[in-house]
Amino acid sequence: MSKVKRVALIGLGMAVKPHAESLIALKDQVEVVHAFSPTEARRRAFAERFDFPLADNLDAVLDDESVDAVLIITPPNTHLELVERAVAAGKHVLLEKPLEISTERSEALVKAARNAGRRLAIMLQHRFRPAGMRLRELIAAGEIGTIVGASAGIRLWRPQSYYDVAGRGTLARDGGGVLLTQGIHTLDLLISIAGEAAEVAAYAITTPVHHMETEDLVAAAVKYRSGALGTIEATTCAYPGFPERIEITGEKATATVLGTALHIAWQDGRHEEIDADTTPGGTGADPMAMPSDYHCALIADFLKAIDADREPAVNGEEALKVHRLIDALLESGATGKPTTIVR
Repeated sequence: MSKVKRVALIGLGMAVKPHAESLIALKDQVEVVHAFSPTEARRRAFAERFDFPLADNLDAVLDDESVDAVLIITPPNTHLELVERAVAAGKHVLLEKPLEISTERSEALVKAARNAGRRLAIMLQHRFRPAGMRLRELIAAGEIGTIVGASAGIRLWRPQSYYDVAGRGTLARDGGGVLLTQGIHTLDLLISIAGEAAEVAAYAITTPVHHMETEDLVAAAVKYRSGALGTIEATTCAYPGFPERIEITGEKATATVLGTALHIAWQDGRHEEIDADTTPGGTGADPMAMPSDYHCALIADFLKAIDADREPAVNGEEALKVHRLIDALLESGATGKPTTIVR
């Protein structure tokens, strides 16, 4: 049997809940030995919900040679330095999305982990939803046929109070708006199913719905490397928030992923469905109204990757693909011209 991994949580803010719940569910595989935040109030609030050893000294956490891996759940603009320090200390890293606030910093982060020989996984947990996993399986088996169309609709709601929190929706802390902070999950799932995009023509704006620095509405046409065409719509203006939608049109069938549900209709009359789970999914005012199941599956894959000395399913290179798509959407929105996505 594989030895139990000793891990540390770095960052105890809003996004920590599904990570902590997942670690409890995986207690036969992992032991949390440190839960770090530099803020006493955060540590105190965390301790009311979870019984993990608290830490207030990051140097001591990283110097603990018994720690196999760290889960970094801090604002995006802190990720590069934290990953560099963690991998230099010999730790594997599971990192909350996005990689960083810019693709340049993201590439440096991925390179640091690669050069240190440490495993790096990114929390893009939508890939572990059964609907997407089943659809990828059918596409790989040729059951859908050649994909000719692939589109995504991300119609979420965030009230102004969400953006009134210091740093939210800013370039300096978050690196972007609806695309990098919310839409990244669905866009990553989209290209994991349909393949990478080659070119986009987009509009990106900040609407009167929100007072914020970055974009809250994006609409785009997409051409994929395969030749397929599609559209992307992403917003946090759609009250009260709706399940994200991915539509795949193939030679043999049409598939729709709606939140956690899947419906496939074949031209020969066959149908297949996966029902949605019963949780809201974080589409509305509470972004953490989601199950921890898919976080748990991604963390379990990360632990197995360490044991097997293989890449995690969602590694740094995989995450860079969606970052480059987002860059292209924003560049096209800024210039008013189609933008080619460079690998």
